[in-house]
Amino acid sequence: MMAAALVGVFGVAGALLRFAVDSWFAQHTSVRSIQPAAGSPGTGPGERLHWPWATLVVNVAGCFIIGAAHALTLRLGLAPEWQTALAAGLAGGLTTFSSWTTATVRLLSEARFGSAALNLAGNLVLGFGAAAAGLAVAS
Repeated sequence: MMAAALVGVFGVAGALLRFAVDSWFAQHTSVRSIQPAAGSPGTGPGERLHWPWATLVVNVAGCFIIGAAHALTLRLGLAPEWQTALAAGLAGGLTTFSSWTTATVRLLSEARFGSAALNLAGNLVLGFGAAAAGLAVAS
C-alpha cells in the first residue's frame, strides 16, 4: 500500500514537471522550432518546423532519474518502494514514449527523414548516457 501511495505522489510530481517543460517550450517557439532548408517538402515561405525538444528533454531526464534512483536506493539502503516511486512514479509521469514515437512518425510523414533519424538516435543515445550518468553520480 505504501508503494502505491508513493508512486501516486511521485507520478503527479512527474506529470506536473512534464507539463512545465512542455509549457516552457511552447512559450519559447524560437527554441522549439527550426528554420527548414529552402525548398523542403511541405513548407511554405517563412514557415518554421517544430522539433520535439520537450520530449527529448523529459525522456533524457527520466533516464537519469531512473539510473540515479537505482543507485541511490542501493547505496542508501532504502526500501524497494522508494526506487519504484522514483522510477515508475516520478520518471514514469515525466517521460513519454508515445510522444517520442508520434513525433518521429510526424517527421517521417513530412519527409524529414534526417530529423526523424536524429530524433530516434538522440533519444536513444542521450537516454542511455543519462541513465549511465545517473547511476554513476548516485553511486
